[in-house]
Amino acid sequence: MAGVNYKQDMPPKGGYQPFRVSRHLPNRGPSGTVIMLGGVAVMGFGFYVIKKTNEERRALKREKLNARLALLPLLQAEEDRRMLRSLVAAEEEEAQIMAGVPGWQVGESIYHTDKWIPPHPSQLKNH
Repeated sequence: MAGVNYKQDMPPKGGYQPFRVSRHLPNRGPSGTVIMLGGVAVMGFGFYVIKKTNEERRALKREKLNARLALLPLLQAEEDRRMLRSLVAAEEEEAQIMAGVPGWQVGESIYHTDKWIPPHPSQLKNH
């Protein structure tokens, strides 16, 4: 081993080129600001759609209520006619049943007042 010559590897003349040791990543995708602005825009549009939907729902609800209020007098008149027919039928039946009782007045109010009071369900005859 005494006769072996070793040649040491040396840098080239002028030295090696400098190299970066800092982290260098390429830009990929939008920046955080752009993502944030996009999110705000999407949420703003969503709130706008919700507002319009709520306005439409309120308008439909108002229309439904107005339709019901418009029909109320008609329905009340039908109920009044039904009640009157029932009262007339009940009075006719009362006249038939109490025909032999002296001093009986058919259709006399049981409330002893001149004020109109809706009849009790027992007074109504369902036909």
